[in-house]
Amino acid sequence: MRFDVLTLFPEIFSPFLTTGVTRRAFESKAVDVRLWNLRDFAQGNYRRIDDRPFGGGPGMVMMVEPLAQALAAIKAQRQDRAPVVLFSPIGQTLNHAAVERWSGSEGAVLICGRYEGLDQRFIDAHVDQQISLGDFVLSGGEIAAMALLDAVARLQPGVLGDADSHQFDSFNPALDGLLDCPHYTRPELWQGVAVPPVLLGGHHQQIERWRRDRRLEITAQYRPDLIAQARAAGRLGAQDESVLSALRSTL
Repeated sequence: MRFDVLTLFPEIFSPFLTTGVTRRAFESKAVDVRLWNLRDFAQGNYRRIDDRPFGGGPGMVMMVEPLAQALAAIKAQRQDRAPVVLFSPIGQTLNHAAVERWSGSEGAVLICGRYEGLDQRFIDAHVDQQISLGDFVLSGGEIAAMALLDAVARLQPGVLGDADSHQFDSFNPALDGLLDCPHYTRPELWQGVAVPPVLLGGHHQQIERWRRDRRLEITAQYRPDLIAQARAAGRLGAQDESVLSALRSTL
C-alpha cells in the first residue's frame, strides 16, 4: 500500500520511518510512505502557503492554490483513486476497526494541516474523509498521520517479531473488543510484590481463564462501553457474565 503525506515539515517523519519495529514495513515498502513538501508548490520568493483569514480573527489559514497544485502532482504520480484524508477535529475518531480497514487498503493521500486550518474550498473540493485522534487539538496533522501509519504498519505480515502479537491487542476482535490484561515478566518477586501464582503454574487453561477475567475486570472498570458492545454482539459467555456480576459489588 502507498501513503502520500503532504506536509510543511517532512523532516519530522525521518526518525519515525527508520526507528522501531515498524521500520520493517516502511523499509520493505509493505507500507510505502512518500513525503511531499507543500512549500515546493508555493509561488513567489517567499514560498508563501498561508494568509490571514477573511473576516478577521487570529492565526493564519493555509491557502487553497498550493494545496491544489500539490494534490494534482500527487494524483498524477499515483494514477489511482486513492482517497484524500485530512486530519481534523471534526473527523471520525480513529479506532481499531478503522485501522484494520486501512491496513488492508491500497493507501491514501494524507493532508497534514497547520495553523488555523485549510481554506474550506480545498476541503469541499478534494477531501474524501476526515480523521480525528480524539477531542483535543494538535499543532499539526503530522502526529496524527504518524499514528495512523504506525497502527497500519504493525498489522502488516512480518512486521512484529511474533506474528500473533497484534491478535492480543486491546480492542482486537480476537479479544472480543475488550482491553488487554496485565502482563508480568522476571523477576518473580519485586519489592515484595509477586507475580500472580496462576501465571507460574503452567496450566494453560487456567492461565487463559485468569487473563480473560482480568480483561473483563479492567474493561468493566475503565471502558464499560466496550462491555456493552461485546454483550450486544453476543461475545460474552455465561462464565463471563458470572465474573462481571461478581465484579459489580467491587467496582
